[in-house]
Amino acid sequence: VRARAGTDSVVVTIAIIAVNVVAFLASGQLSFSGGGTGTRVYVDGLLFGPSVVAGEDWRLLTYGFLHAGLIHIALNMFLLWILGQMLEPAIGHVRFAVVYFVALFGGAFGALVFSADVPTVGASGAIFGLMGAVAVELNHRGRSIMEAGIGGLIVINLVFSFVGSNISVGGHIGGLVFGALAMFAFHQAERHRVPEWAGYALNLALGAGAIAGAIWAANAQLFGGSLNL
Repeated sequence: VRARAGTDSVVVTIAIIAVNVVAFLASGQLSFSGGGTGTRVYVDGLLFGPSVVAGEDWRLLTYGFLHAGLIHIALNMFLLWILGQMLEPAIGHVRFAVVYFVALFGGAFGALVFSADVPTVGASGAIFGLMGAVAVELNHRGRSIMEAGIGGLIVINLVFSFVGSNISVGGHIGGLVFGALAMFAFHQAERHRVPEWAGYALNLALGAGAIAGAIWAANAQLFGGSLNL
């Protein structure tokens, strides 16, 4: 996937990575595998159902910029960089940002559906959303997602999500689904030749739906295990 938008710039990708790095440095989770309570940035920013129930809705956003250790952030930022280079030049800066944040909220929704009382951090939900968006974009262009490699990447990461420990399966699935839907919404608006804002309106509805669903799931107080990444 390259260059439909006529630019090779990945300024949004770089900005998101920069925010993640700054948040990580401020979080106190600076060891290889994390651990410990972290700073107030970490404690007050992670996704936790009871805290959302208490009105701390900002956690639906901030959790996606926090990471539990150097390995966690390094893997996520590496994938973000690769996927950003593929997708942002192809669809443009604004659409890329929209897809990313819709997927991030979708990840929060999925994480809280699966395990509302488990603290969850990480950009992986949004990154799974970028994988889904790349797959939709490739399909739109008539290219095989398996031949392009993104299909295998999605499968491998989903398998790892299910077999690994302390991994937010719900966050990954939620991000993947909402990222794919976000890209699909833009294509549907183009296909039906409606004004460009219609695609953004559809994504606004998706994002609002993910937020509402996440708040509902938090209030349902579903149960899970230990820290999810």
